[in-house]
Amino acid sequence: MKNYLIIGASSGIGKKLATQLTETGHSVWGTYFSNEPLSKDETAIQYHYLDVLSEEMDFGFLPDVLDGVAYCPGKIVLKPFSRVKPQEFLNDYSLQVSGAVKCIQAVLPKLKKAESGAIILFSTVAVQTGFGYHSIVSASKGAIEGLARALAAELAPQIRVNCIAPSVTDTPLASQLLSTEEKRNANAARHPLKRIGTTSDIAHLAQFLLGDESGWITGQIIPVDGGMGSLR
Repeated sequence: MKNYLIIGASSGIGKKLATQLTETGHSVWGTYFSNEPLSKDETAIQYHYLDVLSEEMDFGFLPDVLDGVAYCPGKIVLKPFSRVKPQEFLNDYSLQVSGAVKCIQAVLPKLKKAESGAIILFSTVAVQTGFGYHSIVSASKGAIEGLARALAAELAPQIRVNCIAPSVTDTPLASQLLSTEEKRNANAARHPLKRIGTTSDIAHLAQFLLGDESGWITGQIIPVDGGMGSLR
């Protein structure tokens, strides 16, 4: 069994991934920020507070060897480009990109001690497809895709790095997009598969990419988007 770190494991995709990993016998250390787990003593996930925007993050709770890391924090800010302030781009980049960089750099020595390690990052279908009002999230997630490929090249062959690019998924992060039945139906209708993504849709792929079964996959941006990015 393996040791995994899930940054942002108390909600949405991160929580589902962490739960799946523990259910299959792995040891999981999960971090939280604003969504403190209500019953930390009743779960197999070992939760710890972490602010990814801090310059002094403490990962002393981790074991000496890590087999995989998934960086799951994020936010969705949609607005017309003419109303976006430059600072909003910087704020989003700090969370989505700089936070990932700091976490990976901090735990990289532990990943290098594993026989083979894996890193999972998350993008969005909007990077490769292009949607109006998505300039903030597309800019930061585009950087994440570039980071994933660069790290995959630099850290091979010992550590694999892949990136998942979902469409809208039923998580607290997307709650404003799915807040009414009309919004849910409209979003579902935009996808060729005519439904909203679930946390299981994304977490199952993430678990596969963290495991040995995907041992010949690295440097990939993999869409899980109900067909939105490639079908019309």
